[in-house]
Amino acid sequence: MLGSSTTDWTNVDVRHVAESMSPLWEALTEAERVVMAESLQVVTYQRGDTIFKTGDTSYYLMYLLDGRVTLYRKGIGGRSQVVRLVVPGDTFGCQASFNDEPQLTTAVASDDAYVALLPLSLVFHLIWENGAFAMCFIKELSELLGTSAMRTMSMTQKHIRGRLAEVLLAVHRKYGVEADGQTLAIYLSRDDLAQLSNMTTSNAIRTLSAFAQEGLIAIKGRRIQFLDLSRLKQISDKG
Repeated sequence: MLGSSTTDWTNVDVRHVAESMSPLWEALTEAERVVMAESLQVVTYQRGDTIFKTGDTSYYLMYLLDGRVTLYRKGIGGRSQVVRLVVPGDTFGCQASFNDEPQLTTAVASDDAYVALLPLSLVFHLIWENGAFAMCFIKELSELLGTSAMRTMSMTQKHIRGRLAEVLLAVHRKYGVEADGQTLAIYLSRDDLAQLSNMTTSNAIRTLSAFAQEGLIAIKGRRIQFLDLSRLKQISDKG
């Protein structure tokens, strides 16, 4: 069993895997669903595995069934920058292919992960033939563009505290919390938080410590507990 998965997706009937890929599945006709199920394959990646790297050619739409994937892009001086956190239910790995480009990012399994692969040749065929299926991608690309625009504004206009507060709130929304209602459901390194907040790791550590001293969060090793979301939001909104 990989990571914290409750399902071994490699032993699940392929049609069940396809059915889990909602809303893509819901947009298809029954005939298209048969073709999709027949074309799918599930691949497992261990934590730290590179799924694809910048410059690779895209051959598949990738759908994260379980685990966690982080997308990086190299910036000035070769420094890696986190550009997206992929969670179960997200598609990835195909956006550049819509513009006939190679991969613009590197994808690394941050936890052990199950990934469903759907050939891009079939994806493009379904986009041309099925308007509802095409709208799924238009909606997702629009959401990614909107998120990117908001992140650019935040990173250029907010101070350090506002940037880190926004990132903490974003990962809280994206990953949720454990059964105690406070502890973030994933582990994020200080370097991950620093890259997402566009700051140095030392600044991220200092700001996290300040938030902890103010009673906004509690830090236990790599685990983060959220104690006062409303005050974090106030810091984020003020910038």
